[in-house]
Amino acid sequence: MPSVLFVFTSAPKTLTDAPAGWYLPEAAHPYWVLTPHATIEFASPEGPNPPVNEYSVQTYKDDDSVKFLNDDDVKHKLANTKKLSEVSAEDYDAIFYIGGLGPAIDLATDPVNAKLASEFWNSQKIVSGICHGPVALVEAVDSDGKPILGGKRVTGLSAREEEIIDVTKDVPFLLEDKIRSVGGIYEKADEPFGVGTAQFG
Repeated sequence: MPSVLFVFTSAPKTLTDAPAGWYLPEAAHPYWVLTPHATIEFASPEGPNPPVNEYSVQTYKDDDSVKFLNDDDVKHKLANTKKLSEVSAEDYDAIFYIGGLGPAIDLATDPVNAKLASEFWNSQKIVSGICHGPVALVEAVDSDGKPILGGKRVTGLSAREEEIIDVTKDVPFLLEDKIRSVGGIYEKADEPFGVGTAQFG
C-alpha cells in the first residue's frame, strides 16, 4: 500500500494575531478518500497537535469533517504528529500540504520544509497541496536549484478570493502573487470559490 505524508501548519496565529492553523475539511475530505488506498502519516514544523482553525471547525459540520475530529486513529496521529525534521522523503510515495492561513506564516519560509519538498520532487514523487497548501512549495527547488513551480500549472486560493474573505492583511503575501513570483503558471476557476484543479508531470 502506498504511503502519503500529510503536512500541517504549526502556526496558530496570523500576522494580525487572528486565528491561523489548518483548515478542517482540507484535511478531512482527502483523508477519507485516501485512507482505504494508502497509509497516511502526519507531520508539521513543530510536531504534535498542529492547531486547527476553529472557524473551520465551527463552520464545517459535514460527516467527513466531524468524523475526522472524532476518529480515534486521527486523534492519535494528531497527538503524535512528527516534526518535519524527523521525516524523510524516502519513506513516502507522496506529500500533501493541508491549507489554511497557517502555511503562509510558517511553511512557506521553513528551510526544513523546503528541503523536504525538494527531496520529494527530485525523487519524482507526488507533490501536492490544497487551497493555501501550495504556498509550502515556493522555496522548493529541483536538482538544478531552480524553483519546482517554475513553468508549472498551479492553483490555490486566488488574490481575489483572499480579498473577498478579508485576509490580505493576515498573511505576508498573497498565494497567487507568490506562485507567479517563482515562475509558476497560476490558474483559477472562472468564478471566485469555484472548483478548480491543476496538474503537471
